[in-house]
This record gives sequence, C-alpha cells and structure tokens, in this order.
Amino acid sequence: MRMTAPLLLSLVPMMLALAVSDALAAPGKREQTVLMQGKPAGQQSVDTAADGSAQAEFQYQDRGRGDHIKSRWTLDAAGIPTQYDAEGNNYLKVPISEHFSVRGGKASWKNDSEQGEKALSAPAFFLPLNATPEMQAVLARALLKAPGRKLALLPAGEARLEEAGTFDIASKNGPRRLSLYRIAGMNYTPDSVWLDANGDTAAVIFSSGWVSVIAPELADSLPKLIELQDNAGAQWSLRMARELTHAPKGPLLIRNARLYDPRDLTVTPNTSVLVEGERVIRVAPDAAMKAPANAEIFDAGNRFLMPGLWDVHKHYSDSDGAMDIANGITSSRDLANNTDAFLEKIKRFDAGTEIGPRVLAAGFIDGPGPYAGPTKMLVATPEEAIKAVDWYADHGYMQIKSYSSLKPELVPVIADRAHARGLRYSGHVPAFMSAKQFIEGGADELQHMLFVELNFMYPRVQDTHTMARLTEVGAHAFEFPPDKPEVREFIEFLKRHHTVIDPTMGIEEDLFAGNPQDKTPPGLKTVASRLPPQAQRNLSWGALKAPKGEEEAYAKSFPAMMRLLKALYDAGVTILPGTDALAGYMLHSELVSYSRAGIPNAEVLRLATLTPSQVLGVDKDRGVIAPGKFADLVLIDGDPIKNMEDIRKVEAVFKGGKRFDPAQIEKALGIVPRKAVAVGQ
Repeated sequence: MRMTAPLLLSLVPMMLALAVSDALAAPGKREQTVLMQGKPAGQQSVDTAADGSAQAEFQYQDRGRGDHIKSRWTLDAAGIPTQYDAEGNNYLKVPISEHFSVRGGKASWKNDSEQGEKALSAPAFFLPLNATPEMQAVLARALLKAPGRKLALLPAGEARLEEAGTFDIASKNGPRRLSLYRIAGMNYTPDSVWLDANGDTAAVIFSSGWVSVIAPELADSLPKLIELQDNAGAQWSLRMARELTHAPKGPLLIRNARLYDPRDLTVTPNTSVLVEGERVIRVAPDAAMKAPANAEIFDAGNRFLMPGLWDVHKHYSDSDGAMDIANGITSSRDLANNTDAFLEKIKRFDAGTEIGPRVLAAGFIDGPGPYAGPTKMLVATPEEAIKAVDWYADHGYMQIKSYSSLKPELVPVIADRAHARGLRYSGHVPAFMSAKQFIEGGADELQHMLFVELNFMYPRVQDTHTMARLTEVGAHAFEFPPDKPEVREFIEFLKRHHTVIDPTMGIEEDLFAGNPQDKTPPGLKTVASRLPPQAQRNLSWGALKAPKGEEEAYAKSFPAMMRLLKALYDAGVTILPGTDALAGYMLHSELVSYSRAGIPNAEVLRLATLTPSQVLGVDKDRGVIAPGKFADLVLIDGDPIKNMEDIRKVEAVFKGGKRFDPAQIEKALGIVPRKAVAVGQ
C-alpha cells in the first residue's frame, strides 16, 4: 500500500512513542542536576543495570531542609516494580525507611506512616511515599508499555498517560528529540515528565521550575522546557475553564439570601443582590427588588451569602487557582513565585482562561548563601537591594517579602525603597535579627506565628536559617504565655507599630501538633478522604518529631501559639488569614483555628473578607457585598456565624458575576465532591 505524505507524517509521533515504549531506561549511570528557580540545589544519580534493576540517590538543600534518599528497585518485563527499598531523610530531615515487594502474587509495603498488602489480580505500580523524581519517569515508561496506557496504583488509584508533544531541544551535545508526557491520576492535575527517544529521563520539572531535575547537558534549555510544559498545562486549564465557567447572558439577580456584611457583622435575611457585568449594582430586600426583564435568577434558598474569601499566603502552582475558587477564595496574595511563568498565570486568571482568584503579587528577595530561598533576586549590597525592589515595582508587584538569609543591615534599605515606590514590606525575620528589630527597620508585616515566638528567644536563638527556627519553637514556645511581661510588651509594640501578622496557624498545627507518622495535617482530617488517593499521602509538610525528653514541651507548643493568637487579636493587632499549604481547603482550617482560639466567628469572617481588602489597599472594589464592588460572592450551605466548620460547605462561588459550581471543579480535579460524600454517608 502506498502511504500519502499526510498519513506518513501522522504516524511519526506514534512510531516515536512505540520506540520508547519498547525500551526500559538504557543501562548505565546518569547524573542529573537539581535546580531550584534555576539555581543548583542538589543532584540525582541513577544507575541502571541491563535487567532493568536500578539504584538512585537523590538529595537537595532548601534553606536547611531537603530530602536525601537512597533507593533500589527491580522491575519486571512490563517495567513495573517488584521490589523497592529506600532509606534516608525527608524534607524536614526526619529519617525515613520504605520497603515494597511482590511475592506469590501478593504485594506488601511498609513505610513510616503506611503498612499494607494486597493480592494482585492485575499489574499494579507501587508509588513510594518518599519517592525520588526518577520514579515518575519509571512510571511513565511502564505506562507506555501498559494496555491503554493505564495502570492501577498502589496503595490506591489509577494512573493514565497522555502525550503532550515531541520537540527538538538544544543540548550541549547537539539537538535532542524529547517527548513530554503527562501522567493523570496521581494529583489534581497531570504530572509531567520528559523522556528522550531512548526512554531515558531527560527532565522532571515541578511547579514551573520551582524545582527541576534535569540532565546537565540540557540545563541551558530549561526555560524552553518550562515554557512547553506550562503551555501544555495552560491548554488543560483552558478546557476546564470553558467547561466550568457559567456566565450569565444578562444581569444576574440573586434572591432569598441571608447576607453577611463584615462592616457591621450583621446577617440580613430575605436579601437580593443585583449584578450587572462584574459588579454589584444594588442590594435590597427581596420585596423591594424588581428583576430586570432579561435577568438570570439565582435562588439562594435562604442560605448564607458572604463576600469572597481571601488567602494572603499563597505560592501558586498547577491546580491551586481552581481549588481556591472551589472553596470560595476569590482574592489572594502570592508571596513568592517564579518571576516569569507566575505573571502569565495571573493574566490567565484575570482573562478567565484559567480558573482562579484575583491575585496580588509580592516580590521575593533574599541574600546569597547556602540557605538562600528559591529566588533569582539574591542581594548582598544596598544597590542590589534597591534594584530588586525597583524591578518588582516596575512589574506590578504590590509588596516585597524578604527571607532569612538577607543581611539585617539591608532591611531598612529595602523597607525605605519599597515604601518610596508605594509597596508594603514583610517577610521571615532575617537570621541574626529579632522580630522587633525587623519591624523597627521598617517591616509592615510578619509571616508565620513562629517568628513572633522566636522574638522571645532572641538573642539566645539567632541563627534561624536552619531547622532551629522550628525546633526551638517546639521546645520553648510554652515558656512564653501571653501574661508574661515580655510577651505583653511585644504585643503592645506590634499594636503601636500597626504591624500585621500573617500567622499561618494551619501549618503551625501541622508542624507542632501533627503526628510524624500521619501524612494528614490535623486541619485536613475532615477533607482528606475526598482527595485523590496519591494526593492524600503527601498533604503534610511533615510534623516535627520531638527529641527524646522533649515530648511534653513539643505537645504544649501549638496550644501556646493559639493563646498568643487570641492575645494578639484581643490587643487589636491586625491578623490576616493565609495558608502556605494546600489550596482552598487549608484556608477553611485556618479560619476554624481562629474560632477555636476564641475569636468570635463573625469577626473571623471579617478577617477573611474585609480586613485583607483594607490592609492591601483594594477595599474600593472588594471585601463587602455592596453597590459598585466586584460581584465576588460565596454561598454557604450552613451558618459559619454559629459554627465555623460550616465555612467548608461552599455551595456556589461567584467571581465578577460568573458562577462556579464547587462540585464540578472538584470532579474535574479528581476530588470527591462534598455532597457526594454526604449522600454516601
């Protein structure tokens, strides 16, 4: 049969895929570089034998933290592990040990938080809990050989492989043809891996290059690989946005709502809200509101209608925008991100081509050194600091966030320049500096409650580059109750300086009150079972394990932070809710923790709506449901004034008058919708 040119061209990608699928990774040793924001942070070495068995070592350093894992595995003819063993430490330097094997048709596995076994009636791929990046490529190669490119996963779930394109990429050894594969079923959005024509791992890139594992000869082409990978993700997000955004054809009239107003903390029943375009034009009693002839009517069903929520501590990647909207977060602030791809993501949120909230951006600055944060903006001189602030100001950022390796003497330089350019200034307290000194140097805000606690430990604890900033708080936070004179004095200091606190209590609870053997943070216990099986395994930052003899002190640390939170609130210190963790769902947990600390629920809702709008200078458009404001609204099937846990019952979300159904978004992300669970129960 004679092939036509179009038919021949259409078969080229298929033949390339078949060439890859017929091969395991080539025997030999491969060295790969680990980059954080494009800067060297570690390495991964993989040594593969002719029979497909392999061993790998993966290590990197991230501000005194970082994984170091040595693993060995054996594969069957289908590329599926039959034996896996690993030792080392996780991101928080906690020792890990993991083992998996298949014997007599039965799979068994054990690690520091899981143990199980399962009789296998069909092939299944075990995903280690603390896996090296190479395992993602091992899975991709197995999926290429699997029928329908699908495989069951252990302990649970199913992975599916999609090909996102084959590209000629420059390398130091000449052009290389690489294929981009996307693996669905492990997380909320597909994970990506780059393979070469031989099936070898070329790169594994996480979160738009936040962390990249790449062959050294391809390092110069990393920006191109990130661009291509982000384009594939953007196309996936575009399809989702088109399917799940419900835009009214004319005015929108929301009737029969119980309307919460954060200005006076009132809840008014039988209220209507009229929306035209992206703004509210009238709020009135149902009886006084006449529907325009062409209006779309939405019956709120006497449910709780409130302004959209804020999350002021984000680091956006992948599915975070959609998860925020599904949980009622219509406004947010990102506190550190890729300076290239991140701005494009914000543009997509604003254009509606990707589901996500309205995002304010803070620029990230640190000092150079072994504990430097993941940013390209590393400054060591006043001139460099001023230049970095100016770059962020010129590119539309509204705030500067600095980090632990910044020289203390540069704090006032950054603060003054930021304020001169109309920007706020916040951050982690730099090492060898107290929180009080940081604020006296010009900082407007502190991130994380642990830095408030560390102020009381200064000058005994100064080198907070390292894990000491966590372990010292775990061991000594209980020693500083709110009635202690030095604590009262610092709280008054914060009040006098109008300092804002972004406490991230959900993370503090995970770190200081979680169980090191449990990968579910305390605040996500009611949510975790609805998430994709593999995502459930990595929800936690990693709870701190108390050293022997300090168990009682560590157990007291988070309750001490909760008492401090309430004392800050009672004194009139401004608190802004942020997460720095799982998008959407952790914000609910943050608000629940404020309620548990004793802050009245109506006030908690104000902190999550109007207060950030005022502090961040956008209250002209946001923070309250009123004429002239953006129609950013959240409908709750419950009453969070009575029970803050009801904040999780998000029924509908409106951003600029466009409606989103949380259940539809959750289904698209592989999450079991809340109502489906309720019906099942």
